[in-house]
Amino acid sequence: MNKLKKRLILVGIIAAVALLVFITCTATVETGYTGIVTTFGKVEDVTLEAGLHFKSPFQRIIAMDNREQKTGFNTEAFSSDIQQVNVTGSINYAINKSTAMNLFKEVGTDYFNKLVYPRMLEITKGVFSKYSAENLVANREKLSESIRDGLYSELKDYGINVISLSIENLDFTDAFTDAVEAKQVAAQRKLQAEIEQAQKTMETQQAAERQRINAEADANVLKINADADAYATKVRSEAEAEANKKIAESLTENLIRFNEIKNWDGKLPVYMAGEGSTTVPVLQMGNENNTAAESNGSGE
Repeated sequence: MNKLKKRLILVGIIAAVALLVFITCTATVETGYTGIVTTFGKVEDVTLEAGLHFKSPFQRIIAMDNREQKTGFNTEAFSSDIQQVNVTGSINYAINKSTAMNLFKEVGTDYFNKLVYPRMLEITKGVFSKYSAENLVANREKLSESIRDGLYSELKDYGINVISLSIENLDFTDAFTDAVEAKQVAAQRKLQAEIEQAQKTMETQQAAERQRINAEADANVLKINADADAYATKVRSEAEAEANKKIAESLTENLIRFNEIKNWDGKLPVYMAGEGSTTVPVLQMGNENNTAAESNGSGE
């Protein structure tokens, strides 16, 4: 009985020692973390992935979160025209797993408060000082990019990757906000007055253009009528000339004598012109009384 009891005690001791060795010589790194190995406080140039790892009893495993992290921030800054603005935003970042031991060695696990946050505030103030207060709101996306780029350059050597930075809100003093609002109201009123003036100018120009078009139309009508009259006159003149030409061409000596005979009133001419056997009667062109008188006188 004593031997069995001794054996059980020995087995228990061996199991306890084995369990103690297992506990002190193994370590588990959770998913999403990187294991930093230290030996008597000295950081080893090696990192451990997620899973179970064996280690020396004199070594310690420190877990550092390598997942993408998001942290909000709130700070104050001044614009180039010395206007105070409260800045609210957030930053997304992650550490480089392969160089996590250097970050732990130089900064430690609280690297955000010791390194990221102070650099971010400094760069934010510097970027904001390049813009006037009125331009800050309109350039919020550009502000975010500038701060992110500056912070990325500052932290990449530490193994910290700045993924994104967002300016979520800008809050100015009440006095400045009131001044901006008053300026916007004045600008809107000015714009409305300019629109109304432009409308009146456009209406005046349209009326003048309509008058010009009407005047040109009237002038064109008068010109068309004048051209039509001139053309009609020309056609009549040409027709008369053509008729006269045809009449002149149709006149013959016999036709002329025929018309003279046809139009003779049966009275002999008072005077006879010509010599010898060739005589041409000279018709009296006066009235009948004068013709009769002259005939009587000639008879006497």
